[in-house]
Amino acid sequence: MKQICVIDGQGGGIGSAIIKALKEFFQETVEIIALGTNAIATAQMLKAKANRGASGENAIIKTAKEADIIIGPIGIIMAQAMMGEVTPSMAKAVAESRGKKLLLPLSQDNIEIVGLSTIPLPHLIKSLIQRNLKDFA
Repeated sequence: MKQICVIDGQGGGIGSAIIKALKEFFQETVEIIALGTNAIATAQMLKAKANRGASGENAIIKTAKEADIIIGPIGIIMAQAMMGEVTPSMAKAVAESRGKKLLLPLSQDNIEIVGLSTIPLPHLIKSLIQRNLKDFA
């Protein structure tokens, strides 16, 4: 079964919204793994019905290596993002993963991606699924 890893930190709200939309779209045809930079984020993503979940640096490093797709905010590839929750090792593991990375242009850090319009999160998630995942399963 193909694996989609959703990575989030802090309160897990972005990851939870992504997982809910993925579950609605794929049902049980793919395995969705919640990877939280902390236990609270993981717990919230598991409540959103991820198939499995794990927290912390080692879980993200190990699981990212084998993921078919990794989804999360752009901060998951930036060391010290999400108020320092993304360690340099986590960012490196995600960036070097063989899996396709689908990154949402959301950041609380001092980063601005020039040329992007501000689109509400639900619309970003819908677009992510329709443009990138419709043929995945």
